[in-house]
Amino acid sequence: MFKWKKLGLVFNPTQVHNRTWLKEFAQAPSAVIFDDFIRVYFSCRPPANENGQYVSYSAYVDLDRKNLLKIVQVSETPILKLGELGTFDEFGTYPVSVIKYDNEFRVYYAGWTRCESVPFNVAIGYALSSDEGKTFTKIGSGPLLSYSIDEPFILSGPKIRYFNSKWYLFYIAGKKWIIDNGKPEPVYTIRMATSNDGIHWDKQNKEIIPVKIEDNEAQASPDVFFYKEKYHMFFCYRYSANYRGKQNGYRIGYASSNDLLHWHRDDNKAGIDVSEEGWDSEMISYPHVFELDNEVYMLYLGNQVGKYGFGLAKLESYTS
Repeated sequence: MFKWKKLGLVFNPTQVHNRTWLKEFAQAPSAVIFDDFIRVYFSCRPPANENGQYVSYSAYVDLDRKNLLKIVQVSETPILKLGELGTFDEFGTYPVSVIKYDNEFRVYYAGWTRCESVPFNVAIGYALSSDEGKTFTKIGSGPLLSYSIDEPFILSGPKIRYFNSKWYLFYIAGKKWIIDNGKPEPVYTIRMATSNDGIHWDKQNKEIIPVKIEDNEAQASPDVFFYKEKYHMFFCYRYSANYRGKQNGYRIGYASSNDLLHWHRDDNKAGIDVSEEGWDSEMISYPHVFELDNEVYMLYLGNQVGKYGFGLAKLESYTS
């Protein structure tokens, strides 16, 4: 059982000035630890266009390592350029997951394209940084992981991990589209792939976390870390209809594993829920857990899936 103490809202994108591409949302926070600061990558948006359509960019904010509620700087430019005409990431890069490996910074990201019968489709891209993670260069114009017979659409939410000399990519894949109030809404579930080099992947091609609240439960943001001799996954889940409010909105779930292949879900052990009031009173989602100076922290999104930023919680206790 985990027990978290909420420390509050850390970063609100609506308070950032002189960034025309960064006006709303700070979604899917992902941390990389430096000597003096913690770099938190996230995805953001400028205002919607005249047709109500968004694009999404990815950026970072540096937090003081000694005071994680203190902002040191916000990136001057997006970390990735949007794709060229007709490419899989022409309209967005969201979410991103960055890892430092052998002095190399890698980013795995979801690239968005627009569709006609449904609003979007998503595939997973890959890029490298030569400037300590400030900007990244794509290895090509196409995705690293894309749609397949078993995963026909929406490959998104990549979380990259390296355990026991092997690469693990936790992500989501589309299951179906449903119609809710006349509009298509996606249903997706958590998947996993493994690799020896982080580039060529073997997919498991199956759901690794069982659904709980309904058959059309949507799962996202599978974040895995090793702690107290066990692998722990925090993720988020929601209903597929009417989910933009409190009743059916995102909540944070939990699962554990001894081998990274077989997972036992028990959301009662997550130890964190919506607040009675404030910025995270309607929903909490997209958890990211990291260890720092013998403490464990969780970054997460609040209402409207991070429209007004991300917050921080600190682990108070854990019992197996």
